[in-house]
Amino acid sequence: MKKNRIFIACDTKNIKKVKKIIKSSKTSKLKIGYKFGLEFLNSKNGRDFISKLKNKITFGDYKLADIPNTCASAIKSVKDLNFNYLTIHISSGLEALKAAKKVSGKTKLVGVTILTSLNDKSLKNIGFNNNVKKVVLQQAKLATKAKLDAIVCSAKEVNIIKKVFKNEIITPGIRFNSKRNDQKRVLSPRQALANGSDWLVIGRPITRGNIQKNLKKLIDHLD
Repeated sequence: MKKNRIFIACDTKNIKKVKKIIKSSKTSKLKIGYKFGLEFLNSKNGRDFISKLKNKITFGDYKLADIPNTCASAIKSVKDLNFNYLTIHISSGLEALKAAKKVSGKTKLVGVTILTSLNDKSLKNIGFNNNVKKVVLQQAKLATKAKLDAIVCSAKEVNIIKKVFKNEIITPGIRFNSKRNDQKRVLSPRQALANGSDWLVIGRPITRGNIQKNLKKLIDHLD
């Protein structure tokens, strides 16, 4: 039976806490990877820690958003860290996506769609004329053109993306209950997997409190 795949978001700059997350999340019932966001990646000891991390699935959530040359150069600069996955904003444009993909090598390049902290009203405030679903669909088409390896999107848009994008779909904004924190477009783990998510990204619902108990709660929820 195929194991459910989970990225645990290591959203901290505290090395001891990250070590605890990794140590406490060993389980044979889930396939687990570790997502490192900007807080950890830009911390004093973050790069050194990742360079020494062995036999783990790693996700460098850089969310690159720049001109083609800068995006490509940034990916080259972290090649020694051997990330399994690395993110770039699809809104960087097709040429930037292609340039990044050209140099990504064995690292899976992941296109980020509209952040899960945004909704239709947020997009209107930024200056978008279309709603979230329409923008995400267009971004998924762009990701297909650029031959990206995966997409990050809300679990609510998985069905839309699957129509035009055939590779892995990674979904953050996963909550066990109604507590949304700073997220707007959220679903439960079971709902996200039912929609077709390949990987779930879960941070605070697992890392806050007793990690082992929180993982058991997740496993029970999925059974």
